[in-house]
Amino acid sequence: MALASKGTLLVTGGAGYIGSHTVRHLLEQGEKVVVLDSLVFGHREALPLDRVTLVEGDMSDAALLDKLFTEHKPEAVLHFAAFAYVGESVTDPLKYYRNNLSASISVLEAMQRHGCKQFIFSSTCATYGNPVFVPMNEAHPQAPVNPYGASKWMLERVLRDCDHAWGLRSVFLRYFNASGSDPLGEIGEDHDPETHLIPRILMAATGEIPEINVFGTDYPTPDGTCIRDYIHVCDLASAHAKALDYLRGGGETTPVNLGTGRGFSVKEILQTAEAVTGKTLPVTYGPRRAGDPPELICDPAKARAVLGWEAQYKDPRAHLEHAWKWMTGPRQGKYKNAPVEAPAEAPASDVETVKD
Repeated sequence: MALASKGTLLVTGGAGYIGSHTVRHLLEQGEKVVVLDSLVFGHREALPLDRVTLVEGDMSDAALLDKLFTEHKPEAVLHFAAFAYVGESVTDPLKYYRNNLSASISVLEAMQRHGCKQFIFSSTCATYGNPVFVPMNEAHPQAPVNPYGASKWMLERVLRDCDHAWGLRSVFLRYFNASGSDPLGEIGEDHDPETHLIPRILMAATGEIPEINVFGTDYPTPDGTCIRDYIHVCDLASAHAKALDYLRGGGETTPVNLGTGRGFSVKEILQTAEAVTGKTLPVTYGPRRAGDPPELICDPAKARAVLGWEAQYKDPRAHLEHAWKWMTGPRQGKYKNAPVEAPAEAPASDVETVKD
């Protein structure tokens, strides 16, 4: 069912990976969208600029926010803007608390000043920390193990307090492992550096990086490698639209996990990638990496019950096929004259999802 357009939507970080896919989905639903993005990690070319207003700027700029809210009068905010490199958050925690928490509070302050009371938050399963049980539902204890996850958890607490204090209603969408690309291959995952398994596998297939590093083959899983729940980026986009419907219908502040409820191992992803690309991938197996749980799987029951949402792309082959179309099409053309260097640390089995 198409969303009823009731007002402008402000999408922070809308030029990033998940944000840009969500913007396109909202536009297809007839929504009017304004994007605020610093373009530090986002990409102008990921947005259909003939159909969306892009405001380039910092979300901590109160004057800019006031101007934006005064001119566009957004009905709701969909908040994607965040730094999301887990390792960097450990070595530079203040950068993450300043951006993911403090700057986000600036957005909330502007919302309060201008009477905007609907907020959809791009959160993460990293707020749970190491799993106590799987599959993980929203009642799972929250004990984040790094500043990235902690910054997201802290903002969830802020949002609950804002609800109690001045009526802000929010949905915290806790993603598991985002992957895939627009099925037409027009936009996709485009991080620098890239740290996630699926795009790095495809970068190895195109020759952009020399090999894939897999950390750990002795986990208590069927093939010894880590198992993750991969959620297609277009399914994430549709979940944000469903969350908007929920808030428009008077829904209360609540957390919602987003995943498929199915897990796939690193080796299974590698095998599927070889089938999709037709290439034998260069893989190096090494010891476990500190902090990587053997298994992370989402319990998506609440998303079905509360939002009426369910993942459509449950087979990671579709994720890889769509990402391969992007990787060998628009992305390859964009970077054909710029060699890509692998980052100093190139994990191939990341726990968290990059969102920007």
